[in-house]
Amino acid sequence: MSVKNIRLLVLFILPALSVHGQFRKYSNEFLNIGAGARGLAMGGAQVASVRDGTAGYWNPAGLAGFGEDPQLNLMHASYFAGIGKYDYLNFAIPSSDKKRALAVTALRFAVDDIMNTLFLVEPDGSLNYNNIQAFSSADYGFLFSYAQELKTKKEDRSLRFGANAKVIHRSVGKFAKAWGFGADLGLQYQSNNWQWGIAARDITTTFNTWSFRFTDAEKEMLYLTNNEIPVRSAELTAPRLVLGVGRRFYFGEKTSLLAELNADLTFDGKRNTVLSADPVSVDPKLGLELNVKDLFFLRAGVNNFQQALADGDTLNQKRVWIFQPGAGVGFRLQQATIDYAFINLANQSNPLFTHVFSFRLNIKPGKNKRQF
Repeated sequence: MSVKNIRLLVLFILPALSVHGQFRKYSNEFLNIGAGARGLAMGGAQVASVRDGTAGYWNPAGLAGFGEDPQLNLMHASYFAGIGKYDYLNFAIPSSDKKRALAVTALRFAVDDIMNTLFLVEPDGSLNYNNIQAFSSADYGFLFSYAQELKTKKEDRSLRFGANAKVIHRSVGKFAKAWGFGADLGLQYQSNNWQWGIAARDITTTFNTWSFRFTDAEKEMLYLTNNEIPVRSAELTAPRLVLGVGRRFYFGEKTSLLAELNADLTFDGKRNTVLSADPVSVDPKLGLELNVKDLFFLRAGVNNFQQALADGDTLNQKRVWIFQPGAGVGFRLQQATIDYAFINLANQSNPLFTHVFSFRLNIKPGKNKRQF
């Protein structure tokens, strides 16, 4: 059997073979997709301004200011023409004094119906399509968040603190399983119309421990095709720091514009970003949101600036800057809010657009029920 026949299988089964307790630049990347159509439409620039249940993902400190009612957030998105499916669920509950909050968040990114062609070719060289079996590769993240508003000397200023404990589970069919654990910290500070935020993600260095299980027949086939047979491995996710500043501009009493700028700092070596160095690289994000009467929202954002080879350059020497734009709208109907984002996952010359919808519901508790 040729290596070509099992290339797809190896791509999904062996994500951590070359790692033995070392940092990986793109470990647990599904946790960097985003949460909520609002944040995605604004280019991911959320760390300073987020004030709803999605703060459990963007910056847990924002949970301390999302309101007085329990809140439910849902999102579903399909990527790469439906090949990848991303689901997000969040439930947040504030304290009775609105100065503390708890939240639980679940995320899932999965690619289903991957063809296992390991035994496609029989020993006599013939093709047996009955030997093809499908499997799924799924990543799960669970965030447990706590936030609290801290005392400040001036009433027109607020300071919030938040933390996440997260559990990660990754599964590649019956072949590979991984468990991981980590923590995030966040701060938000607001003074008049200015907002600042800091989110320290994977502050404890998140790790995944992989275990693998193959039958004797699968081990033999991997050996015959010169593939390493993994037993156990680990990958580490380096900490990252997200800094944000935002300002709200008012146009009359019922219309305002929020502008936010984030800087995503990574510490795992040189990346293809605006500021690229070793070991620190900086990736900027910019988001805008027009708010009309707290009922209608118009949003736009841009992120993921990279240098790429120009399409028309046959010598592969000319480089151009590319980026990923996003746009969206939101509508609030009493206790429910529906948000929509239209984002591009690729560069401008070869766009790959995705539609994202999310739903937020503020749950009015009964008169005799109180929050914690």
